[in-house]
Amino acid sequence: MATKSLKARHKELAETNNQLEILNGGIFQEGELPYFKDKIAEIGQFPLRPNKLEVLQINVGYMCNQVCEHCHVDAGPDRKEIMTKETMIQCLEVIRNTGAHTLDLTGGAPEMNPNFKWFVDEASKAGIQDFIVRSNLTIIRANKKYHDLPQFFKDHNVHVVSSMPHYTRGKTDKQRGAGVFDKSIMALQELNAIGYGKPNSDLRLDLVYNPSGAYLPGDQAALEHDFKIALKEDFGIEFHNLFAITNLPIARFLDYLIASENYEDYMYSLVDAYNPAAVQHVMCTNTISVSWDGWLYDCDFNQMLDLKVASKVKHIKDYNEDLLHERDIIISQHCFGCTAGAGSSCQGTVA
Repeated sequence: MATKSLKARHKELAETNNQLEILNGGIFQEGELPYFKDKIAEIGQFPLRPNKLEVLQINVGYMCNQVCEHCHVDAGPDRKEIMTKETMIQCLEVIRNTGAHTLDLTGGAPEMNPNFKWFVDEASKAGIQDFIVRSNLTIIRANKKYHDLPQFFKDHNVHVVSSMPHYTRGKTDKQRGAGVFDKSIMALQELNAIGYGKPNSDLRLDLVYNPSGAYLPGDQAALEHDFKIALKEDFGIEFHNLFAITNLPIARFLDYLIASENYEDYMYSLVDAYNPAAVQHVMCTNTISVSWDGWLYDCDFNQMLDLKVASKVKHIKDYNEDLLHERDIIISQHCFGCTAGAGSSCQGTVA
């Protein structure tokens, strides 16, 4: 399993233009598979347009204590892209005035940003209805400076959304590295101990499941049922919801697909599972994604392909919600991942 990001290994796919060349060429260019724009044109959804803004998602840095093989961010300990306090201040101004009801902080491991706690403290005063922090759980056990995170989250009424590849050690460690499962279990038990994830608790704890190979996730409700039984029986762990997210062919997962000679089969699977009912609810229609350096994107996945919003407003310092609402959403073939089966978003299925 790799211990460095694609960028640190100087891999060709560390460059977003090389990823887009693959996604736009080959089996799509040759006509074996339809382009995403042509599929959504069939239902009158091209160009894809935004609905009312609901989620402001901010990536505070690509640094992470893990190097997961499926990571579309290509995050890792060697990634030095970190949001500065100056950009955070610009974000705070937007948070205080946005019409969005959800603030979603992500990474990397967002907690590794040196100004993370200051930012959460300031952002929590803005009155956002749902304040999410996406935690990989193992960061809580990484070293002593992170051990107080569960209590910190509770003090700020943070909605914790945690990645958990599987309820077994073997599948989790295969995807995320040796020891990840045990550390994740300990972190979940700590969160439970202070009230997170308990039935009827206002301290929200949700888990995120990604398949560990070149296949689509199963039924979200069935997976949630299995996770809840297994984690409760084996470890006494409780949580609220499970989000099943389809792996998109970006960055390290794209690298894995190509290296394992699964790329074409996987793209066929995504296209075959295309569900037109999912199109109008994909995350780019209700979300603005902000990168560590303040640029604006339609979604987190477009951010990782450096596909900035098609708007006069492209940076957080110039933020204007009304102008952004008038944009067309940028799409490519990775979008088939968000419209396959029951659909996929950072909040789980959409159809």
